[in-house]
Amino acid sequence: QVQLVESGGGLVQAGGSLRLSCAASGVTFSRLNMGWFRQAPGKERDFVASIRYDGDSTRYASTVKGRFTISRDNVQNTMYLQMNSLKTEDTDVYYCAAGSREIVAGAYGSWGQGTQVTVSS
Repeated sequence: QVQLVESGGGLVQAGGSLRLSCAASGVTFSRLNMGWFRQAPGKERDFVASIRYDGDSTRYASTVKGRFTISRDNVQNTMYLQMNSLKTEDTDVYYCAAGSREIVAGAYGSWGQGTQVTVSS
């Protein structure tokens, strides 16, 4: 059973940076496509970025492209999301997900518990 644990969220001023981590266990991580999503209270979970199992292909939502970078370390069984030039509208709970590279949340089979990112003006 896949277990995913996010970390690295917090409070940052607009224009600042954060790096989120997603540690995976209970699975052969190097075979898993992975993704990041975010969700505000009362809203749907939105796609942020995804990465192929070998790290060689990535995709991004238009709202974060050029500011966020997804990466992974298949030795450390960890995925990352480097977030730069943060905006107040990036404030959300961020979730990592396993099993797909699609932009729809329903395509993913496993989810972490989420980590809060708050960007202040």
